[in-house]
Amino acid sequence: MKALALHITGVVQGVGFRPFVYNLARSMGLEGWVLNSSEGVFCLVQGDPAAVDAFPSRLRADAPPMSVIEAVIVEEVEPEVLDGFAIRESTDVDGAMTLVSPDIATCPACTAELFDPADRRYRYPFINCTNCGPRFTIIDSVPYDRPSTAMREFGMCAQCAAEYIDPSDRRFHAQPDACFVCGPRLYLDLAEGVSVPGRVTLPADASWRQATPPRHRDRAAERARSDALVEATASLLLDGRIVALKGLGGFHLACDATDVDAVARLRERKQRWGKPLAVMVPSLAVAEALCEFGEEERALLSGTARPIVLARRRPGANLATPVAGELPDLGLMLPYTPLHHLLLAAVGRPLVMTSGNLSEEPIATDNDEALERLAPIADAFLVHDRGIRSRYDDSVVRMIAGFEQPVRRARGYAPHPVALPFETDIDILAVGPEQKNTFALLTRGYALVSQHVGDMENALTLEHFEQTIELYERLFRVRPGLIAHDLHPEYLSTKYALTLDLPKVGVQHHHAHIAGVAAEHGVIDPVVGIAFDGTGYGEDGHIWGGEVLLATWAGYERLAHLREVPLPGGAAAIRRPARMAVGTLLGLDPALLDHPGAQPLLGRLANGEERLLRQMVERGVNCPPTSSMGRLFDSVAALAGVRVDAIYEGQAAIELEAAVDPDAYGSYAFDLVGAEPAIIDSRPVIEAILADIAVGVPAGVIAARFHRAVVGCIVSVGKTVAASAGSRHVALSGGVFLNRFVLEGAWQGIREAGLEPLTHVRLPVSDGSVAFGQGIVAWSRRHDA
Repeated sequence: MKALALHITGVVQGVGFRPFVYNLARSMGLEGWVLNSSEGVFCLVQGDPAAVDAFPSRLRADAPPMSVIEAVIVEEVEPEVLDGFAIRESTDVDGAMTLVSPDIATCPACTAELFDPADRRYRYPFINCTNCGPRFTIIDSVPYDRPSTAMREFGMCAQCAAEYIDPSDRRFHAQPDACFVCGPRLYLDLAEGVSVPGRVTLPADASWRQATPPRHRDRAAERARSDALVEATASLLLDGRIVALKGLGGFHLACDATDVDAVARLRERKQRWGKPLAVMVPSLAVAEALCEFGEEERALLSGTARPIVLARRRPGANLATPVAGELPDLGLMLPYTPLHHLLLAAVGRPLVMTSGNLSEEPIATDNDEALERLAPIADAFLVHDRGIRSRYDDSVVRMIAGFEQPVRRARGYAPHPVALPFETDIDILAVGPEQKNTFALLTRGYALVSQHVGDMENALTLEHFEQTIELYERLFRVRPGLIAHDLHPEYLSTKYALTLDLPKVGVQHHHAHIAGVAAEHGVIDPVVGIAFDGTGYGEDGHIWGGEVLLATWAGYERLAHLREVPLPGGAAAIRRPARMAVGTLLGLDPALLDHPGAQPLLGRLANGEERLLRQMVERGVNCPPTSSMGRLFDSVAALAGVRVDAIYEGQAAIELEAAVDPDAYGSYAFDLVGAEPAIIDSRPVIEAILADIAVGVPAGVIAARFHRAVVGCIVSVGKTVAASAGSRHVALSGGVFLNRFVLEGAWQGIREAGLEPLTHVRLPVSDGSVAFGQGIVAWSRRHDA
């Protein structure tokens, strides 16, 4: 007889790993045991030497699909006196860390049971098993066991308990396991004056305000009650009402995506003007009727994470115009909870499914919180009594240049760790930027990058940020000894960092972008970094955003940047691209305002606005200099008549990309002048645009020529700097690279130049990756020191 002790680390809790080990060992005729620990999973197998030796490789090869095995440490030990194979009680080791799975979309087996009249969980809105259901959003502590989750409030009925302890059952140790008899239940609260249309009769205890403590109930009565609530909610949606719907990581606001008035009313109440809305569709077939999907997008839509997938809309797609305006892309997702499946089946048409919040606030999670905060928006509230322990938005992803790239990384992806190319000797907290904030915790060999937190511009988001940091530190047993933060002194994340009594490292925004890309790909050598975005605080106090760096993880040289122009009124120019365009013309050459091509822009200004802007720039009053490529996109959008006022961040650039005429010919061109640092001169581009406007060239042609100029600039500058620096890697990061035309064009051009392009594939290319880069820089500077 031979015995092996195994220690398995990675995402091995909440994914059915212990029953997998149990059944694998038994199928191989082995004795032993397995247990969860706050350090991972431990097991012992003993028996025939050939079977024991084969066990570790079978463990890796056949592991549950949602598990991520980082390491298997194997040690030969003395056999124990055992009888069969057992699952032992979990152990908690003080200070140890284990990884926890993100929430998982309802699996095919549970979906089949959900719609099977013969199944005891037929139409149960919270059906799940070891292969699906809530994970990170219900956990209080590790090891991941039911008493450590929000499910501890629900005592299992006899049938659920029998499944839970049966190693051959799909629900063996499925911590959220429940049914109509013993589990969470739905409630429907109606706003004052709202009634359910049709003949649906609500149960007497429909309201959350009449909720009673969990107890074992009659299955048939509970099913009828639940069905009535789902039917009532569907009737409300079909009647044009807005419903606040409690999901996994918070509330959605839902309405009929084909109802123009309902969508417009949702936008008005939510104060979300212009920005596209996500749509949930009942099936892949409906999704394909709305958008053009390749095999990769189909796999993303129907996979276990179930993100919002961005794709090109089909002509004549049957959705209300206010969903996405005239933009060419839609964001679609499939149902990922049993409740979604039931509701979409009842409604029979696509639903807007957007975050349950007022714009710029974090999503609501608690029932009472939602009933208060969302009262001005929702006509009805479909809630449940399972608690949410962590606030999570839906993830947004796209396929670009042949790979999957997150645009917003949250539910289904976080907190999956990003493997580090080094082992940390100290825990590091990187607090991230202001826009699209995430934070990152670097510990052991991992970076735990948080879910999307949001724009750090109000007290509610700051509170969400602080609470999520506390949760991550507690669950993953992280004790930061070093803090990394942005250089901008007014960012709320920076101010938070400065209150902590720990050593701190300030990291320049664009260096964080590039260091993060390099580290994600394990590239240690210097890289040419092209960081193009809207705003980043420079070491000279100016607003950077069109940067070419030669960067290592620890430091950088600023080798080139976009020519600086004034930003009239600071943030006011970001909200009004017309103002930014005037600042650009004045900054390049005041005579450009007299060009015939500038006259359409001047005609769009308010009375006295041109004079005011001239005075501000001439006197240098509230006109910080900026090298931002994002602001140049705004200027071109305003000059071309695409967008003069921005309702949301990035709108002008998004609409300028949407305006591109793919059949247009020609390109503008930037100049590269001077050295140390060189200046990417935008004046030739602006002069050519003005000349085109003066002779009536359409906006679509101008947009196409400008986009090609930006791509040509990236490729040309990248080649020049790479040749002089002896580097073969060109790293692309920043919000400008959310532009599909720019990223794909630059990617192809860099490859054709014989260089290796790099960009984020695990993290967003915009500011959602900055915290990761901050942590890399902080560790590297400490290590170099």
